[in-house]
Amino acid sequence: MKNWMRANKGFVLFLMLFGIFRTAVADWNPIPSASMHPNLLEGDVVFVNRLAYNVKLPLTDIVLGHTGEPQRGDIVTFSSPADGTRLIKRVIALPGDRVEMRNEQLIINGQSANYDGMVQAAEHIQGLGALKALQVAEKIDGSRAHTIQILPQVRAQRDIAALVVPAGQYLMLGDNRDNSADSRYIGMVPRALLIGRAERVLASADIQGNWLPRTERFGMSLYASH
Repeated sequence: MKNWMRANKGFVLFLMLFGIFRTAVADWNPIPSASMHPNLLEGDVVFVNRLAYNVKLPLTDIVLGHTGEPQRGDIVTFSSPADGTRLIKRVIALPGDRVEMRNEQLIINGQSANYDGMVQAAEHIQGLGALKALQVAEKIDGSRAHTIQILPQVRAQRDIAALVVPAGQYLMLGDNRDNSADSRYIGMVPRALLIGRAERVLASADIQGNWLPRTERFGMSLYASH
């Protein structure tokens, strides 16, 4: 083993530096589920800026300092407060915000979100087949508009009783509102569990279509204006 290490020390050093880079500076995140439809698709690989909010000790989750504040509308990766699973969702409410959701409609600090330009689509869910989907641009005060998807035929939690987001925590929702395990189920997300801000799609492949590349998604920004 010592001889192998000596002969390959350059490669070993590269792996160590690469690991430090991925855990402290930038990372990529494959999208495994439909919870962010229609904006993120299974088979997308997104670039994650790990320095957007925190500087962490390499190879750990120890926060050394803050570099920026999460903004409403940011798409972030984080460790689930329920079981530690890495998730990707959208920041909907910030510390101190008063939040309520009534039949899918968000109300933040007493102001209802705006919903515009509804179009019909189809969503395939295993075991249920193709279901009707409604896609609409959601605009929350202080953030860019983004498209969300609603599945009227799916049983889902469409209401959030009025609450105030605690200090140092964030309310996260998936864009595919009726098919997302988010803060409605796992609770608020403490800042220390944030991993980074997802910036753009690096690459994409249709995992249900013989892994054919979706080249039109390569390099796509996740914050295109509506």
